Amino acid sequence: MSQVALALMLTTLAGLATTLGGAVAWLVRRPSPRFMALSLGFSAGVMVYVSFVELLAAGIEEIGLLWGQVAFFAGVGAMLLVDMAIPHSYEGEVDPGIGVKDARLLRTGLFVALGVGIHNFPEGLATFAATLKNVELGGAIAVTIAIHNIPEGIAVSAPIYAATGSRKKAFWWSFLSGLAEPVGAGAAALVLLPFLSPSVLGALLALVAGFMVFIALDELLPASQAYGREHWAIVGVILGMAAMAISLAALT
Repeated sequence: MSQVALALMLTTLAGLATTLGGAVAWLVRRPSPRFMALSLGFSAGVMVYVSFVELLAAGIEEIGLLWGQVAFFAGVGAMLLVDMAIPHSYEGEVDPGIGVKDARLLRTGLFVALGVGIHNFPEGLATFAATLKNVELGGAIAVTIAIHNIPEGIAVSAPIYAATGSRKKAFWWSFLSGLAEPVGAGAAALVLLPFLSPSVLGALLALVAGFMVFIALDELLPASQAYGREHWAIVGVILGMAAMAISLAALT
């Protein structure tokens, strides 16, 4: 097997670890309000923690504090514009059997899938480039990225499953968000790697951090609090942050 093929294979396996998190939908028959508060809060915690600790920090390291913050707030502003452009009334625009509340929850899940997918794209670039440089290094990075992709899969699948009641839809959306990782590797193999500078990648990471923080605060956390009682939403947030802290520690 050529080193390029091995790099693509490792990146694909790491990316599709999101499906392990997505498989949580198959284990829950009917999510209770407590489960939904915890899982949505967990998703918010995952996205906020990874945004500030990993993505924004890496962006600032590459392009400096000022431009890192500019890129971050550009991401927040872009998501705000998208949020304003997408109507909040879904009557007549959703599948039969899905109410307005569930349609908003579905929209939340799709936004999370978008944010996770964009986040996975540069991870694919990183795994691919590391494997080309050193197979052992690339394998280690692929394993650790796979570990922290599992809670991201939960972040995608939980709101989609709750909105649609479909395990298959929840699973497939987590699968598709993970596909962004091998797509990132494929893009690197074809065109991007020779032209992708550290500054461009740093700006992209800070921009994605803005996307994900907006999604967590505007979509996930309010939905979690709507379901939760007795602080289950904030418990979910803390658990999500702890899960990402543990998985990111494995990357160091």
